Amino acid sequence: MKTLNTDIFDHDTNIDVTHKINTMELDNWINHLKYIKKELKNLLSICNKDLKNNLEAHDIVERFEKKQIENETLLSALLTYLNSRTDIAECEDTQCDMVYITEHESYRRSYLYHLDKYRRLKDAFFDKVHGKFSLSKID
Repeated sequence: MKTLNTDIFDHDTNIDVTHKINTMELDNWINHLKYIKKELKNLLSICNKDLKNNLEAHDIVERFEKKQIENETLLSALLTYLNSRTDIAECEDTQCDMVYITEHESYRRSYLYHLDKYRRLKDAFFDKVHGKFSLSKID
């Protein structure tokens, strides 16, 4: 099975289908983390420029900076993992396939944990800034 081809065919085995779905999922995780990277940059810019004097707790900036590092670490790990998946085509037995599937499950848990923590951080930020500034309507 070639990991670059994620089209699912009738003749694919269950393991092939699993690998293809995992590849598509991994691609979505990477794209999402790249978006979070941009979003964190924007949130930090807002904190450091527009809200610097209005934020009561400066710990939110430190938490965003820490999350930025964590996001970059996870993104780097997923990109490395993506490159290692090219060897899936070499698997000749179920045990080999299960190593990749187990590893994928581990990355899934890490990604979902990271996402949950990031969402909580954003919620905390918006709770703190709610009412501290108003957005102008664009007519």
